Amino acid sequence: MKKTSLDIISESLKTTLYSISFEKDGTTEFEKFVSEFETNARYNSDYQRIIAALQVILERGALERFFRPEGRMNDNVQAIPIEGGKLRLYCLRISEQIVILGNGGVKSTMSYQEDPKLYGYVLDLQRFEKILKEHIEKGYISVNEKDLIGTDNIIFEI
Repeated sequence: MKKTSLDIISESLKTTLYSISFEKDGTTEFEKFVSEFETNARYNSDYQRIIAALQVILERGALERFFRPEGRMNDNVQAIPIEGGKLRLYCLRISEQIVILGNGGVKSTMSYQEDPKLYGYVLDLQRFEKILKEHIEKGYISVNEKDLIGTDNIIFEI
């Protein structure tokens, strides 16, 4: 079991972007993605495309058309960007107002399942979503438009 928490990365009038953070290092998965690719010249245009997509999501909302479905039929795992490039950022699109950003990397295989690193990022998001749904069903967390209420002091075990 890994202990995780949920942190707000950015919010606008339309959307809140969260990211999961593992207790062992205190850095969000999105921050790890940024630190790995922000200054990577080889993937700079892909990275800029992802950051631009996040800005659009903040401005317009987390509309379905801004995401590429990646997980299973019964989860909300998505990838950004929707087209082009090798770099992927995996996330959970909870609603048109709430997105939970994970980590990502260079997709050099036909599917993320073939790459152990990418597969691990998607699995973490799938496990986190399952626990989050359980907390919402039990009433520990509530969804209020663009906010997840009650996540501040919860450590999720995925």
